[in-house]
Amino acid sequence: MIIAAKGQPNQLEELQSLLKAYPIVPLKINELDSYDIIFDLDFDDSPEQIQHYAELERKLVIVGSVKVQLEELYAELGARPTCTIIGMNALPTFIDRPLLECCATHEIDQVVATEKLNELGLETRFVTSRVGLVTPRIVCMIINEAYYTVQEGTASREDIDLGMKLGTAYPKGPFEWSREIGLDHVYETLEALYQDTKDERYKICPLLKTEYLQSFISS
Repeated sequence: MIIAAKGQPNQLEELQSLLKAYPIVPLKINELDSYDIIFDLDFDDSPEQIQHYAELERKLVIVGSVKVQLEELYAELGARPTCTIIGMNALPTFIDRPLLECCATHEIDQVVATEKLNELGLETRFVTSRVGLVTPRIVCMIINEAYYTVQEGTASREDIDLGMKLGTAYPKGPFEWSREIGLDHVYETLEALYQDTKDERYKICPLLKTEYLQSFISS
């Protein structure tokens, strides 16, 4: 079985840890037909890649789909893909987990993907296909609220991280999580959620936005 993947270095490191004994080869667009399973972990940063996958035959393609909705991409194509494509929560820190958070647009895709991933020793939980999925939606909203708390001067980042871990038994505080996920991913997920829902819960805190923008300014 040939497994190919593309993504950021930390995403690929997590995926290799998850797959353990199964080697991963770098994904090359001109060699798609030679792979059995494809992981495009940073797909939602370049969703135009869907055009390369849509007409593949008898392939399983697993794409990071936190910031995009698969149905919207298929609507732009005007057709469903001929291969099995599922989305997953591929944000950093969420890949090497006992349970993969996935989504599918059709029941048969879920069945096929579950069977093939089980062969690799991977367990899945399928959620509704929508922007943000479930876990990223919740975690990014918590991080955003933590930024509002700091902006208002109510508590320090250190106090918020400690309070969340002690008070809720979360494995990480919101600012710790933000650093490990990457503030760019947090910002872009919140922006995608707000554009999709117009829900004020996802309106980005000005302090978070400022820090995100500052990351593009050279010192």
